[in-house]
Amino acid sequence: MKLPVRRIIAWCIDWVCILGWVAVTAAVGIPLYANGLIHLNDTAQENIVGAAVIVVPIVVAAAVCESRSKPSTPGKRMMHLQVRTGSARPNFLRALARNSLKLGVPWLIGHTAVYAISSATADGTTPTAVWVLIAAAYAIPLVYVVALFVADGRTPYDRICSTAVTATPPASETRVL
Repeated sequence: MKLPVRRIIAWCIDWVCILGWVAVTAAVGIPLYANGLIHLNDTAQENIVGAAVIVVPIVVAAAVCESRSKPSTPGKRMMHLQVRTGSARPNFLRALARNSLKLGVPWLIGHTAVYAISSATADGTTPTAVWVLIAAAYAIPLVYVVALFVADGRTPYDRICSTAVTATPPASETRVL
């Protein structure tokens, strides 16, 4: 299987893990909010809380996974991929920058757009700036996917952070006779 396809499958596996975290936070947060134990007064507060509770922990967790001795997220491990800086694993700060650009930026732009739509003007019109945010929230990940299939297959966030995703040989199976 080609590396770009393996990366997309790994990304999908990672998103299943991410959705697990979102489900946990929703299972805790929704009842607290519904029972009046959490008070958010405006969309800016909602966006900040969403970022702090969901986006930041996911970005940090991915950075931890990609900066350890086997530098890969669960999806990359399953697809026998790893993140490298030259011949070494990235340090935590480089992995954090990589995942901030990969996950954090598009997600936060999307959140901002959704919250801006929910607080649209009273006459029901959506400001042009909100449409720009929506376009960016979709365009950035699309650029990332297209980049996998052109030139050397490195995404913009890998280029910026001087990282690359490489294939690793599957672990050999040991048989006990």
